[in-house]
Amino acid sequence: MAGQVLEGSQPVDLQKHPSGIVPTLQNVVSSVDLDCSLDLQAIALQARNAEYNPKACDRFGALIMRIREPKTTALIFASGKLVCTGAKSEQQSKLAARKVLLVSSQIEPYARIIQKLGFPARFTNFKIQNIVGSCDVNFPIRLEGLACSHGGFSSYEPEIFPGLIYRMKDPKIVILIFVSGKIVLTGAKVRDETYTAFENIYPVLTEFRKKRQ
Repeated sequence: MAGQVLEGSQPVDLQKHPSGIVPTLQNVVSSVDLDCSLDLQAIALQARNAEYNPKACDRFGALIMRIREPKTTALIFASGKLVCTGAKSEQQSKLAARKVLLVSSQIEPYARIIQKLGFPARFTNFKIQNIVGSCDVNFPIRLEGLACSHGGFSSYEPEIFPGLIYRMKDPKIVILIFVSGKIVLTGAKVRDETYTAFENIYPVLTEFRKKRQ
């Protein structure tokens, strides 16, 4: 089909992805407000898939809940704030957060504070907080040259971290670039920001492509 190439077994729209490479979403982090205070100890006692250590409350303060499908982890705070990590798409993240809400709603009658409030948790203010994507350009990159040429955006200290850190301003994305050609993009709120950032950086990567010996 015109305007498309295959990446693996999937067609790639070259109008949207001129490089022919589509970053894979590795982790979508979202947050939601359950609109009520929660008794984390009561939830931990009732839910099999929950972990809560009150002794660590001052340091961390969250109950950890895991679900298998979609495979995600939720951090639940007494304030009613929930943070969901590990999803591979925005839809998965929202589905996982709703599943945790259903579990929490079953527990709420056991929580003293919820009984006093007299209403169940609600799914409000769902937001995508961070999207992490990755890809491989399949050629090695001269990180030293890239860092020198793009010093205003780049940080490269190989004795501390093996990758070059590139802070793109528009879209506001942090890109980790490794000499092997592996790329990690983080900081997006919508997936198109990840795609746009990669297409913006791809010509720079090809400019500093390392010639194979």
